Amino acid sequence: MSSFKELGLSPAMQANLDRLNYTQPTGIQVKAMPPAMAGRDVIAMAQTGSGKTAAFGIPLIEKLQPKQFAVQALVLCPTRELADQVAKALRELARAKENVKVLTLCGGVPIGPQIGSLSHGAHIVVGTPGRVEDHLRKGTLNLDRLKTLVLDEADRMLDMGFVPDVEKIVALLPKIRNTLFFSATMPPEIRRLSDKFLINPKEISVTPPATTADN
Repeated sequence: MSSFKELGLSPAMQANLDRLNYTQPTGIQVKAMPPAMAGRDVIAMAQTGSGKTAAFGIPLIEKLQPKQFAVQALVLCPTRELADQVAKALRELARAKENVKVLTLCGGVPIGPQIGSLSHGAHIVVGTPGRVEDHLRKGTLNLDRLKTLVLDEADRMLDMGFVPDVEKIVALLPKIRNTLFFSATMPPEIRRLSDKFLINPKEISVTPPATTADN
C-alpha cells in the first residue's frame, strides 16, 4: 500500500494528513488500520517509532461523532510523557473534524484542575491507568458511551504494576466496544490480558519497526 488514499479515509482526513506531511503509511498503519476501521479488535506488536499512534489514532478519530459530547475513546499509556505525546498527535489528527476535545488525565499533577476540565466534557481521554481509575472511582469520569479503548505500550504498563488498575478500568467499560492493544513484546501476562479484553482480534506483528517521527 503506497498511500493513505487506499485506506478508504474521509476526504477531510486525507486533506489533514497531507497538511501533516503523512505521505506513505508505515507497516503497522497498513496492517492495523483496515481492521480497526472495520471495528475489529486488534492486538499488535509494535515499537515506539513505528507509527502506531496514527495506526490507532486515525481510525479512532474517523469513527468519532463530535456532536455527541461524551467520552468516546480512551487511550491508556504507561507514563505521563507518552500520554502527552499521544494527546498531541491525536489533536493534530483531529483537525480533520471540528470541535474535537482531547483531554489528558495523568498522575503526578493535581487532580482538581482535571476534575474541572472533565466537567466541561471531552471526546477523547488519554491518561495513565492509576489516574483514570481515580477519576472513575470518584465519579468524575463517565465512560458509558465509550466506543474505542486503546492500550498503548501494554508491556510497560505490566512492568510498572498498572495491570490491576487496567483490569478495574476495563471492568467498568461498555462490553460492546472496539479494543486496540499495542505492545512491543508479548509476555504471557500480556497475552492473558489480550485474551480477556479482546474479542476475535486481528493479530499483527511488525518487525523491525519502521523509523518515523511519529510515535
